[in-house]
Amino acid sequence: MDYVKECIRDVIDFPQKGVVFKDLTTAFKDARALRVIGDRLADLYKGKGVTKVVGIESRGFIGGAILADRLDAGFVPVRKPGKLPADTISESYTKEYGTDTIEVHRDAINEDDVVVLHDDVLATGGTMMAAYRLIKSMNPKKIYINFIVDLTMLGGRANLPADVEVTSLIEY
Repeated sequence: MDYVKECIRDVIDFPQKGVVFKDLTTAFKDARALRVIGDRLADLYKGKGVTKVVGIESRGFIGGAILADRLDAGFVPVRKPGKLPADTISESYTKEYGTDTIEVHRDAINEDDVVVLHDDVLATGGTMMAAYRLIKSMNPKKIYINFIVDLTMLGGRANLPADVEVTSLIEY
């Protein structure tokens, strides 16, 4: 993971002054780093019976789709309002820079599913917690939570459910 970490760029004062943004697009564009990310994500969930990977808009779509493919699982997008074409359920939440809402198709998950919720970065955990509440309301068998990067100094893990396995590939 050291190679992947070297590929991640810091963007100062984005999206607002005082923030050092961990930009994973520089790792995603590197074929070796992308392959390592996919391999390591898959290693975490092989043999756990995962049937669906839920990726959170938008960078969570990248790792989430790769993980779904490697696990022979389906991929479910969680998107901003108005982006999904069929009947949806939604959840509003507070994040580092204000409030937001996310949606998922009402029929995306069923009671037989074992789900990995995936996003690129764990900051304060607001987005992931909203996604968790959405997916939990569909009563899947089990839910796992995963990130590529955990910004540990922001304490986001403390805001996630204690009874859910939370993993990340890289910690800062």
